[in-house]
Amino acid sequence: MPQHEFQILTKRSERLRSIAHRLPWPTNVWMGVSVEDERVLDRVADLSTVPAAVRFLSCEPLIGPLTALPLNGIDWVIVGGESGPRSRPMKREWVEAIRGQCEMANVSFFFKQWGGVRKDLAGRELNGTTYDEFPEPKPRLIPVRQAIA
Repeated sequence: MPQHEFQILTKRSERLRSIAHRLPWPTNVWMGVSVEDERVLDRVADLSTVPAAVRFLSCEPLIGPLTALPLNGIDWVIVGGESGPRSRPMKREWVEAIRGQCEMANVSFFFKQWGGVRKDLAGRELNGTTYDEFPEPKPRLIPVRQAIA
Protein backbone atom coordinates (compact mmCIF):
# COMPACT_ATOMS: atom_id res chain seq x y z
CA MET A 1 0.00 0.00 0.00
CA PRO A 2 2.18 2.87 -1.21
CA GLN A 3 -0.33 5.50 -0.07
CA HIS A 4 0.45 4.66 3.58
CA GLU A 5 3.60 5.23 5.61
CA PHE A 6 4.58 2.44 7.97
CA GLN A 7 6.60 3.46 11.00
CA ILE A 8 8.40 0.52 12.57
CA LEU A 9 10.02 1.00 15.97
CA THR A 10 12.34 -1.36 17.84
CA LYS A 11 14.58 -1.54 20.87
CA ARG A 12 16.31 -4.57 19.32
CA SER A 13 18.66 -2.60 17.08
CA GLU A 14 21.36 -5.28 16.94
CA ARG A 15 18.82 -7.71 15.49
CA LEU A 16 17.66 -5.06 13.03
CA ARG A 17 21.23 -4.46 11.89
CA SER A 18 21.82 -8.18 11.39
CA ILE A 19 18.79 -8.71 9.11
CA ALA A 20 18.38 -5.32 7.40
CA HIS A 21 20.33 -6.34 4.29
CA ARG A 22 17.85 -9.19 3.65
CA LEU A 23 14.71 -7.07 3.88
CA PRO A 24 12.98 -5.05 1.18
CA TRP A 25 12.94 -1.32 1.99
CA PRO A 26 10.15 0.41 0.09
CA THR A 27 10.08 4.19 0.50
CA ASN A 28 6.94 4.06 2.64
CA VAL A 29 8.62 2.00 5.39
CA TRP A 30 10.20 4.22 8.03
CA MET A 31 12.49 2.60 10.59
CA GLY A 32 13.19 3.84 14.09
CA VAL A 33 14.80 2.91 17.37
CA SER A 34 13.86 3.87 20.93
CA VAL A 35 16.44 6.02 22.72
CA GLU A 36 15.32 6.78 26.27
CA ASP A 37 18.64 8.03 27.63
CA GLU A 38 22.39 7.92 26.95
CA ARG A 39 22.74 4.29 28.06
CA VAL A 40 21.26 3.11 24.72
CA LEU A 41 22.93 5.44 22.21
CA ASP A 42 24.45 2.39 20.48
CA ARG A 43 21.02 1.80 18.93
CA VAL A 44 21.53 4.90 16.76
CA ALA A 45 24.68 3.44 15.19
CA ASP A 46 22.80 0.24 14.38
CA LEU A 47 19.95 2.20 12.80
CA SER A 48 22.35 4.22 10.65
CA THR A 49 23.23 1.04 8.71
CA VAL A 50 19.63 0.45 7.65
CA PRO A 51 18.64 1.64 4.15
CA ALA A 52 15.17 2.86 5.17
CA ALA A 53 13.86 5.96 3.39
CA VAL A 54 13.38 7.56 6.82
CA ARG A 55 15.41 6.72 9.90
CA PHE A 56 14.04 8.06 13.15
CA LEU A 57 14.66 8.16 16.87
CA SER A 58 11.84 7.83 19.34
CA CYS A 59 13.14 9.53 22.48
CA GLU A 60 10.18 8.48 24.56
CA PRO A 61 9.78 8.07 27.27
CA LEU A 62 12.72 10.45 27.67
CA ILE A 63 14.08 9.56 31.11
CA GLY A 64 17.50 11.19 30.94
CA PRO A 65 19.51 13.77 29.03
CA LEU A 66 20.73 13.18 25.48
CA THR A 67 23.41 15.82 25.11
CA ALA A 68 25.34 14.35 22.17
CA LEU A 69 22.94 12.59 19.83
CA PRO A 70 24.71 11.15 16.76
CA LEU A 71 22.29 12.56 14.18
CA ASN A 72 24.28 11.88 11.02
CA GLY A 73 21.96 9.86 8.77
CA ILE A 74 18.94 10.41 11.03
CA ASP A 75 15.92 12.15 9.50
CA TRP A 76 13.51 12.61 12.38
CA VAL A 77 13.48 12.76 16.17
CA ILE A 78 10.33 12.32 18.25
CA VAL A 79 10.46 13.36 21.92
CA GLY A 80 7.93 12.62 24.62
CA GLY A 81 7.59 12.19 28.34
CA GLU A 82 6.40 9.13 30.15
CA SER A 83 2.73 9.02 31.10
CA GLY A 84 0.74 7.12 33.68
CA PRO A 85 0.53 6.81 37.45
CA ARG A 86 4.23 6.01 38.01
CA SER A 87 5.63 8.21 35.27
CA ARG A 88 9.12 9.58 35.71
CA PRO A 89 9.56 13.31 35.15
CA MET A 90 11.11 14.72 31.99
CA LYS A 91 13.15 17.91 32.27
CA ARG A 92 12.56 20.86 29.96
CA GLU A 93 16.30 21.29 29.40
CA TRP A 94 16.54 17.73 28.05
CA VAL A 95 13.89 18.49 25.43
CA GLU A 96 15.41 21.86 24.56
CA ALA A 97 18.85 20.27 24.13
CA ILE A 98 17.48 17.68 21.71
CA ARG A 99 15.56 20.32 19.75
CA GLY A 100 18.74 22.40 19.47
CA GLN A 101 20.73 19.43 18.22
CA CYS A 102 18.06 18.67 15.63
CA GLU A 103 18.05 22.27 14.46
CA MET A 104 21.85 22.28 14.09
CA ALA A 105 21.79 18.99 12.15
CA ASN A 106 18.74 19.93 10.02
CA VAL A 107 16.76 16.98 11.42
CA SER A 108 12.96 17.14 11.73
CA PHE A 109 11.78 17.48 15.35
CA PHE A 110 8.40 16.35 16.69
CA PHE A 111 7.44 17.02 20.30
CA LYS A 112 4.75 14.53 21.25
CA GLN A 113 3.91 15.24 24.89
CA TRP A 114 5.15 16.27 28.33
CA GLY A 115 3.63 13.15 29.85
CA GLY A 116 2.86 12.80 33.52
CA VAL A 117 -0.11 11.42 35.38
CA ARG A 118 -2.49 13.74 33.47
CA LYS A 119 -0.76 14.11 30.11
CA ASP A 120 -3.91 15.74 28.72
CA LEU A 121 -3.33 18.65 31.10
CA ALA A 122 0.43 18.85 30.54
CA GLY A 123 0.01 19.39 26.78
CA ARG A 124 2.63 19.30 24.07
CA GLU A 125 3.88 22.83 23.68
CA LEU A 126 7.55 23.59 24.19
CA ASN A 127 8.15 27.24 25.07
CA GLY A 128 4.80 28.20 23.55
CA THR A 129 5.36 26.32 20.28
CA THR A 130 3.96 23.04 18.98
CA TYR A 131 6.61 21.12 17.02
CA ASP A 132 5.05 18.90 14.35
CA GLU A 133 7.88 18.51 11.85
CA PHE A 134 7.95 15.51 9.53
CA PRO A 135 10.83 14.40 7.29
CA GLU A 136 10.89 13.86 3.56
CA PRO A 137 11.70 10.24 2.61
CA LYS A 138 15.09 9.76 0.95
CA PRO A 139 16.07 6.91 -1.37
CA ARG A 140 18.94 4.96 0.19
CA LEU A 141 21.13 2.23 -1.16
CA ILE A 142 22.36 -0.78 0.75
CA PRO A 143 26.16 -0.54 1.10
CA VAL A 144 27.91 -3.14 -1.06
CA ARG A 145 29.60 -4.85 1.91
CA GLN A 146 26.16 -5.41 3.48
CA ALA A 147 24.49 -6.54 0.29
CA ILE A 148 26.93 -9.42 -0.16
CA ALA A 149 27.16 -10.40 3.51
